[in-house]
Amino acid sequence: MASYGNGQNGLELGIQKPAMGSNTVLDPTTSVAPRCPRLDLAMVVTRAAALLMALLSMSLMISAKQRGSLIIFGIEITLYANWSFSDSLEFLVGISAAAAAYSLAQLLLIAHKALKKIPVVPTRRYAWMLLAGDQVFAYAMMSAGSAAAAVANLNRTGIQHTALPNFCKPLPRFCDLSAASIACAFVSCSFLATSTIIDVIWLSNL
Repeated sequence: MASYGNGQNGLELGIQKPAMGSNTVLDPTTSVAPRCPRLDLAMVVTRAAALLMALLSMSLMISAKQRGSLIIFGIEITLYANWSFSDSLEFLVGISAAAAAYSLAQLLLIAHKALKKIPVVPTRRYAWMLLAGDQVFAYAMMSAGSAAAAVANLNRTGIQHTALPNFCKPLPRFCDLSAASIACAFVSCSFLATSTIIDVIWLSNL
């Protein structure tokens, strides 16, 4: 600051220099992500596919019910198969419903951000949250599908060295619907795993 005076009628002139070295430092956890239409489209496609496969897995398993009869040692036994009789199949239905709700919530968030014209992944912290959520549900779907597959395989092959036969012969519809539901669960798991790869790409771009 410099000042110049002249008698009683002083004239003051002030000059202020800009502060040196005042560069703004951005927090790496809250940095704004650049727009990437291809990643946005890939994220929408994978989450929509995961939602569809999870809904199919849940609906197919819920509809897996059938009555039949089986003859063992000349005795006819009436059979009734229902997905709710198995803890593993119930676990698959529950995880499929949770994964579908998670994928639907993410799609709604993407649509909301598109309307506001903001990035799908606005910050690095949000990308980490997506990565954690996608991994949790991918592993959950894999676990549920594996547990249900063990039960379905036991129903189809029977138990060796015992008199228990193949239950899928008198109950083909139940076994087919269960197998289709399990296949959809694994496909949904693969799409959720693909979403984690997209999350990693987002993190690398931030």
